[in-house]
This record gives sequence, structure tokens and C-alpha cells, in this order.
Amino acid sequence: MDTRKYSVTRRAALGRIAAGLAASFPVARKARAEDGNPQGLPPVDLKAPEVRQVTTEESAHSNIYCEIPYASRDSRYFLYARQNPKLSRNLTELMVVELGTWKQHLLDVSTGIGASAISHDGAFYYLKESGEKDLDLLRADIGEGKPARVYRREKGPWIRSLGTISPDRRYYAGGIHLGKDYSEFGILLVDLEKGTETVIDRDPYILNPHPQFDPGPGSRLMIQHNRGGRYSRDGKLERLVGPEGATLYVLSVPEGKRTELRVGTPHTTACTGHEAWIGTTGSMLLSVSASGEFAPEKGNLLAVRPGEVATVAAKGYRFNHVGVSRCGKFFTCDDWQPPYKIVVGSIATGRAAVLCESRTSPTSDQATHPHAYLMPDKKWVIFNSSRSGFPHIYAARVPDGLLDVLSRTA
Repeated sequence: MDTRKYSVTRRAALGRIAAGLAASFPVARKARAEDGNPQGLPPVDLKAPEVRQVTTEESAHSNIYCEIPYASRDSRYFLYARQNPKLSRNLTELMVVELGTWKQHLLDVSTGIGASAISHDGAFYYLKESGEKDLDLLRADIGEGKPARVYRREKGPWIRSLGTISPDRRYYAGGIHLGKDYSEFGILLVDLEKGTETVIDRDPYILNPHPQFDPGPGSRLMIQHNRGGRYSRDGKLERLVGPEGATLYVLSVPEGKRTELRVGTPHTTACTGHEAWIGTTGSMLLSVSASGEFAPEKGNLLAVRPGEVATVAAKGYRFNHVGVSRCGKFFTCDDWQPPYKIVVGSIATGRAAVLCESRTSPTSDQATHPHAYLMPDKKWVIFNSSRSGFPHIYAARVPDGLLDVLSRTA
């Protein structure tokens, strides 16, 4: 994921956007047994769900990311980011939406979605410029109370990736670049209890690390390793990943000891760079390049844990972006080919079904990627789409009983 600020072209009339409001996909369908159904179970009879366009303004909108839900613990609210070029600084507005009423309010403004983090109990962390010299790391419970500063540092280059917060809220981590020539990158660990910073890992290829704290017992970080990636000496991205492809490893916290995972070449095809912890199980869900032994019909959505061989979790789609429900029982992915279907599935059974079509047109702008995630109560899926001409936020209702059906083994 590239967390640089978005830019979009003004190319859709307001009337065209408004026409997409409360849009739905009217065609009911049956999920084929071979699609996302490794056990060959009876097909899922899935009626078209309600799909609502949440945002309407001609601006870049993003649900931030898909690995875990950017939502309140009670599923009443979710959060999205939008760009406001009229602001003089802190150009990103953080908007909170109430499910059902669809009322929205401004939580705060921030420097961008880079450094943003969400805890599994709904506490959101973000960066904000304060004064002329400082950056504040703020925390806010989505939908509840006011933002509070948890850390302050002098303004300057800092977290360049998404952030992540430990389950006990003591540690915050993110990716940084080290030195002035962009030849080495690091994982910065902030001890919010002591108010200290430590670089616990460094490497030339953790330029897009996607750090994620394990929500289970103990403290460890999942790190994405973009082997062969490269920046120019003046900070321009030349290659996100090399021919050897991306892989993953786990870091102990606060020691920084590495444990390599058996994914990416030579164990599997290259990791796509989309992965998430499976609840508190200690395992991770990820997608790999959908080719060869991991072609869609064989399965490119995998589960892996340290020290073990990866296994196929689901098949039948070209799985790309990965989200896992907070309970760790279900996944959401996009099928990375037109019309970019939103797929929901059971991690236990591998059974999956198409919830809806995102109909997005992906570009290098991350806000055009579906990035679908399940709300904590699993009643709605939140995703991005540019189907109206601009990147917007959509919500698709999960049909009653669908997840129960996907969880059945017979």
C-alpha cells in the first residue's frame, strides 16, 4: 500500500455521483460450488444485498485499509479519510459515519493516512501537525469522546507506512527511512508508556513494511519484506519489489528478533503484499501471486504461522487485498479482475461467496482499490470504489444467514 497523499481528476458531474446513492445490484445469483469452495459443498443461494454509497463529494475518499475494520467496538460507527485541498495543512479529514442513519461528523484533521493505526477494540491513532515544529500522535475512540495526545515529537520525516498498536496499547510501531539516501529502512517502536523511540529492525527492503501487531498473547509484529525494492538516492520509488518477490517475517517486541515465514519464493509464488492476522490464533492470512501451483482454481489465499508450511485457505478467485474479521473467523477479499467482486468467506471451511461487485477501476491511487472489510458485528462490509467517477466509500449489507451457511461443513 502506498500511503502518499492522493490526487484525483475532477471528471464526474455531481448528478452522476448522486445517481449512485443507495445503489444496489439487482441480480440474485448462486455461488458456484467450485468458486471459493474447496470442499465442493452445495452452492450458496445468495440474494443481492443492499449496497449504499456513503460519500458524495468530489474528493478522494478512502476507508483507509482492509486488514482490520476501522470501526468502533460496538459496530455503530466506522471511519474514513477524505482529502480537503482547501486546508492549509493537515489536509486529511477524518470522518465518522453512523451505520443505519448514515449521519457523518468530522472527528479531526490529520497529516494523511500514513501512520494511522486501529486497535482491535476501536481506538484510532493518527498524526497531526501541531505548531511549527511538532507532530502529535493522537488517539480517539471512534464515535466516543475527544481525541487525546499520546505522544509528541519534533516535526520532520517520521512514520511513512501505516501504523500499528499493540493489544495493550503500550507500543506503537511504523516504518521509517534511515539516513538521507533512501538505501535503508527501519521499524520504529514507540513505547508510549516510557515516551521513547527505538529502531528494532533495519533492512534495505522494508520500504513498504505493513507492520501489524499480533492481537493475541505476547507482543510481535508481522512485517512485509519487499525483496529487491528500491528508491533513488533522492527519494523517488524506482521499484516496489524485485524479481524475487515479497515475503513476510515476524519480529519479537521489543527485542526485534526475526522469524522468517515460509511464504514467497522459494516456498510459494510471491506474496502480493496483502496480509492480516487471523484473530488471536497466531496464524496469518495472505494472498500470493495467482499463478502456477497457486492459480485461482488451486488457491492463492493462504494461511501460515511461524515454523509451519502454508496451506490453502480458499480458492476459486484471484484473491488480492485481504481483510480478516475481528473474531478471526471470516475473511473479505477482492477478486482482482473486472468487475472486482467483493468476496466473503469462512476461514475454517474455505467456503466463500461473492457479496457484490465493486465495479471500481483500479489505478495507482489506493482510494480506487476495494480494500473491503467486515464490521465487527459482521453485518456490513465497507469498501472503496471509483464506479461513479471518483473514489467513494460504499457499504454492503451481509445477508442474514450467509455467514452461517459459509461456516457449515456439510
